[in-house]
Amino acid sequence: MKYFQKISVTLLILASSGLMSINAADGIEVSHLGVNNTLVHITGDGRYLLLPVEEGVEDAKVDILLDGKPETSIYVRLARNKVDYFVPFDLSRYKDAEVLLNVVTAQGRSSVREAKDDACWKTICLSDTFDTSNTEKYRPAFHHTPLYGWMNDPNGMFYKDGVWHLYYQYNPYGSKWQNMTWAHSTSTDLVNWQHQPIAIEPNGLGSVFSGSSVIDKNNTAGFGKDEIVALYTSAGINQMQSLAHSSDGGMTFEIYPGNPIITLESEARDPNMFWNEETKEWNLLLAHALDHEILIFSSPDLKNWTLQSAFGKGLGAQEGVWECPDMFELPVNGTGEKKWVLLCNLNPGGIFGGSATQYFVGDFDGKSFKVDTPADGVVPTKWMDFGKDHYATVSWSDAPDDRRVVLGWMSNWQYAAEIPTKQFRSANTLPRDISLFRGDDGEYYISTIPSPEVELLRGKKVTAIKSKSIGTKPLVQALPTANDGICEINLTVTARNAPVRITLSNAKGEHSDMVFNPVDNTVTFDRTASGITDFSQDFSSVVSAPTFRKSATQSLRIFVDRSSIEIFDDEGNFVMTNLVFPTVPYSLISLAAENGKASLKSMDIYSLNPAQNN
Repeated sequence: MKYFQKISVTLLILASSGLMSINAADGIEVSHLGVNNTLVHITGDGRYLLLPVEEGVEDAKVDILLDGKPETSIYVRLARNKVDYFVPFDLSRYKDAEVLLNVVTAQGRSSVREAKDDACWKTICLSDTFDTSNTEKYRPAFHHTPLYGWMNDPNGMFYKDGVWHLYYQYNPYGSKWQNMTWAHSTSTDLVNWQHQPIAIEPNGLGSVFSGSSVIDKNNTAGFGKDEIVALYTSAGINQMQSLAHSSDGGMTFEIYPGNPIITLESEARDPNMFWNEETKEWNLLLAHALDHEILIFSSPDLKNWTLQSAFGKGLGAQEGVWECPDMFELPVNGTGEKKWVLLCNLNPGGIFGGSATQYFVGDFDGKSFKVDTPADGVVPTKWMDFGKDHYATVSWSDAPDDRRVVLGWMSNWQYAAEIPTKQFRSANTLPRDISLFRGDDGEYYISTIPSPEVELLRGKKVTAIKSKSIGTKPLVQALPTANDGICEINLTVTARNAPVRITLSNAKGEHSDMVFNPVDNTVTFDRTASGITDFSQDFSSVVSAPTFRKSATQSLRIFVDRSSIEIFDDEGNFVMTNLVFPTVPYSLISLAAENGKASLKSMDIYSLNPAQNN
């Protein structure tokens, strides 16, 4: 590596006048030019520059220069008073260049002397390693998470040669939203994940927002047979759509020199594309975010797109920004019928506040989507998940066996940046297989079940109960203690015209409550006393799901991780996803009947093994 060997005469004069400091950790020279501007020269060896972060301060803009020429810019909440954690800036790619960081902070200072006292300048350092060992009690044990940093929307998911590829919105330089990049993880079984190098980084067109990837099996784009082609939103001052392609199975991408390939006069984002076998061309959905509609395009070659139609004006939930669309054909359970489904994520305006995923069922001819409309002319708003923490749901392209497998971001924009973690923020839901079923009202609804691969997590069956009465005095059973109490609970209850309450609790008196009510055919989830809730006024909540059946019997599959509970109807009629932060793991499950007349038909509890997430 070449390094700066001397400091300019101007800098030496400033140093002698006491207006700057040139002393820092070994291999780093820090030069304070003013109350908001600092230069950081890398003069030593080390793979990483470890940047100290304090979450409560404003972002600093860090321009990286190589041999005096601009390379890239990042935003980091450089520590002022204390260091919450470190993030690594990888220097290995610049080993033959002179590296200079030009740092501009938004934090006001009365003098350079005061600026020099910021905690970051005392702790910034070089290192050959960066420790990603988990330091968080609430890091999920069997859900996908980033090793460190912020994550939101899943992106660009495809399946090829036995490998599930997951890209996601990622901030490598902090645990709050910024520096949007496509990170990359792979799995051969949908539960154990291997983190790969970052796939697509910001460039001169802006940050890398959400998008999709496909396998170009017929070389329609001209990059090569079976090339992976990704479309994403480049978000600078305005939003536009860009293309990248990969010839090594999605491990590295080449940015298309003809970008951007789609530009509009208004805000649009999150391109989602698929091959339409009926019309023998590509289709693409684009969220016309502020107009509350989805734009539908077609293309012969993934580069040249023609706008065909728009869908959604005045339909469904209209309060928030529309984002992250997806569309596919699904079978209707128990029939030979198929219907098209269009997913539309929105924020705010979700069923229980904040962000959520709605969907529409109808028909698609390759040009326009026509939603099914009831006789009364009112298209109902349909929700994919009835919890607070399920958003940005999209599916894998080219999944095997004609499966449609989806994944969501397990959080809510109301409080995602404030949950009680720091090393990382956010996880994904469990992978889910979806289809359609027809409700008693004649409407089509999405059926959601945990993907069968989830059963690979099962350890020992620790509880097996058959046919027990449930009264007003709770029936209590211990939960597994291994691995912080993570477990799967499968149970079936029959109620007699009054609710049955299912409670997960710990020795601190914290509890999460699920109530099956056969009178109004609902299941509710109450996390108001679930543990830590005071980080946001929007977190403490009670949510409710319709069972879509009139029955006194209800079967549930409940997955308990260190900071989440996912509740699936056993037949797939509904699912509820909610974060919880108990100060100690839940150790008991109890069941009680409001009128003392109910029965537990069965309850099986499995301990779960932690997944690999490295």
